[in-house]
Amino acid sequence: MPKTLTFIVILAILTVGGYFGYERYVERYTIARDDTLALSKVVTATFGKTSALKVGTLSGTVQAVATDRRGFGLLNSDQVIKAPYSVDYFVDLSTLSLQSYIWNPKSRTLSIRVPEVTVAPANVDETRMMVRRRGIFITSAAYDAMSRMSSTQAVRVAQTAATKPENLSKARDNARVALAALLRAPLAAAGIGDANIVVHFPTDGGVSNERWDESRSLARVLEDVR
Repeated sequence: MPKTLTFIVILAILTVGGYFGYERYVERYTIARDDTLALSKVVTATFGKTSALKVGTLSGTVQAVATDRRGFGLLNSDQVIKAPYSVDYFVDLSTLSLQSYIWNPKSRTLSIRVPEVTVAPANVDETRMMVRRRGIFITSAAYDAMSRMSSTQAVRVAQTAATKPENLSKARDNARVALAALLRAPLAAAGIGDANIVVHFPTDGGVSNERWDESRSLARVLEDVR
């Protein structure tokens, strides 16, 4: 490769890398100001596609505790917060294909194999939290440390509650109802609105081995069933 072309390629790589590096620096460290006042603004925004079906939300109130000791044990403080939280449950429908459906013509039952329910990150609404702090003198560093500690603990406690077996079971039950309702209209349009719809998760027992005829389209199979 000629030296000039090599130089241009290297320069292009450095330019692109520098651009993205600068954007990341601006996003994380640079504070936008109007004269001398910091501005409230959206720094970055990314829109992503999703094919996950929301099947439930766990909500309630979470309590978290934080303590801080400074000044050789002379400055002791603690903080207790209570805040509302919510955790959403989803089922990813992007992986479903013809192999995910099983039709039993004798019992007129459509069985669907779906992936396990996923639990979204817990959301703790700190704008509506109640705070109780105790301490003879709470430094700004102690205040910040306890705030971070209590926020982290609140999210962890809420996430743990969301992943309890009983709550996951409720999310699966909600998913079965939601998916059945989602499929009821197209099945009715195909003339089999009276079909039984059974949703199976990986944690459930086995299902029938009778599958859709994968050599034909789903529309053709529904036409034959009708």
